[in-house]
Amino acid sequence: MGKTPALLVVIFALVGAMPVMAQNASQIEKIRNGGKTCPRCNLFQADFSYLNLPWRTLNGARLRQADLSLSTMDHSNFSAADLSVANMFGGRFTRASFINTNLRKANMVGVYAGYADFTGADLTGACLSGANLVGAHIRQQQLDKACGDDSTILPNGLTIPTCR
Repeated sequence: MGKTPALLVVIFALVGAMPVMAQNASQIEKIRNGGKTCPRCNLFQADFSYLNLPWRTLNGARLRQADLSLSTMDHSNFSAADLSVANMFGGRFTRASFINTNLRKANMVGVYAGYADFTGADLTGACLSGANLVGAHIRQQQLDKACGDDSTILPNGLTIPTCR
């Protein structure tokens, strides 16, 4: 029983030493208000839904759990960004770069990502039902880790497992 308080002190000290991973509100506002570049920004859980934000440079940014639903982000650079568990429902990402991007478990239902580049992107658990990836640079091995439905439009010769 005497060791319990000492153990708690050690645990609290370790937790207190961990880096804070909360979003950076000023970086989020910068993008929402027309800022074009924010590489490696902390945009965790940012709300960019319904916004017209084309030509943004967000390479290496942390967009985990961000809401990009029904946004327009054509020609944007998300290379090496973390978009895991992001809500991208119905968004437009024409010719966007998702090179080496973490899209694990992203909701990409109804996304238009025509001619986007998914080279090296991790789509494990991503839902692409109703998505349009016409002309996208994407490999079968990536799609095998995601899911979609009969309305998912893929480049010629590629298939996607059905979501369950």
